[in-house]
Amino acid sequence: MDPLIAVFGLCVGLLVGLTGVGGGSLMTPLLIIVFGIKPVTAVGTDLTYAAVTKTVGGLKHFRQRTVDLGVSTWMAVGSVPAAVGGVYALHALERAHGRAIDDLLLTVLAAALLITGTATLVRALFLQRLVSAEREAVPMERRDKVAAVLVGLFVGFMLGVTSAGSGALIAVALILLFRLVPTRVVGTDVFHAAILLWAAAAAHIVAGNVDFGLAGTILIGSVPGVWVGSHMSVRIPVGTLRTALAIVLLGSGLGLLSKAGAGVPTLVLAAVPVSLVVLIGGQALVRRSRRLRREAEEEDAASAGGRKPSPYFTGA
Repeated sequence: MDPLIAVFGLCVGLLVGLTGVGGGSLMTPLLIIVFGIKPVTAVGTDLTYAAVTKTVGGLKHFRQRTVDLGVSTWMAVGSVPAAVGGVYALHALERAHGRAIDDLLLTVLAAALLITGTATLVRALFLQRLVSAEREAVPMERRDKVAAVLVGLFVGFMLGVTSAGSGALIAVALILLFRLVPTRVVGTDVFHAAILLWAAAAAHIVAGNVDFGLAGTILIGSVPGVWVGSHMSVRIPVGTLRTALAIVLLGSGLGLLSKAGAGVPTLVLAAVPVSLVVLIGGQALVRRSRRLRREAEEEDAASAGGRKPSPYFTGA
C-alpha cells in the first residue's frame, strides 16, 4: 500500500465534499501521471472507489430530502445502459489496438477533462447569476423526460470510457435544463452519480479492469476526506473552490494531452499553477479588504454612538 495514494485520496475526497464534483476527473489523471497506473486500470479502479464514496453522499442527501427522484430516475434510464456500453466499447478498443489504446485513451480522457473543466468554470462564474425561477422539483413532462434521458446517455457513455465528467456535466444540466435550486442540484447530482457509478464499476469489474487493493487504499483517504469536506463546505466560498477546481481540471486535461504526445507548450502548462495562485491570493485579499472595511465601519458606528452630544444641540 502506497501511503501517498491515500493522501491523494484524502485531498480528492475533500474537494468532492466541498464542491460536489472532481472525484473521477482528478483521481484518474493522478493515477496515470503520478503513479504510472495503466489508463484502463486507472479508469476502472477510480469508478469502483468513487461508487462507494458517492453512495455515502447519496444516502445522506436522500435522507435530507434534497433529491429529485423523478429527474434522477429518468437520467438513469439513459446513463446506466450508456455507461455499460461505454465500458465495453473501451474493452473492444483495447482488444483491437492493444497497447496503442493507451495514447488514445489519454487523448479521450484529456478531452473529457477539458469539457468538464470548462463546464465547471462556466457554472462557477456565470450560471448561478443567469438562471432565474429556480424550483424545488420538476413536474417531468414529456420534454423533461426526453431531456433527462439524453443527458444521461451522453454523460453515462463518457463516464464508462473515461471515468470523468459525471458530477460537473450533470450539475450544469440540472441548473440550465431543469432550473433546480442549489440544494437539489447537489443532492440529485450525487444521488444519480451513485447509481451511475455502480453500473459502470460493475461492468469494469466484469471486464477485469479493477485493482481492488488500489481502490481500498484510495478509500482510506477519500471517505474521511468527503466527510470533512462536507462540514467545511459551509465555511469556505464555494464559488472560489469551483473556479479553482475548474483550473485544475483544465490543467489535468492539458497534462494528459502532453503525455499522449500532443506537444502542449510548457508555458501553457505553467499557467495553471500561476492561475491558482492568483485566484486564491486575489480572493484572500478581497476577503481581507472587506473585513477591514467592515471593522472600520463598526468602529465609526461605535464612535458615533458614544460621542457626547454638542452643548448647542437643543432639538427634541
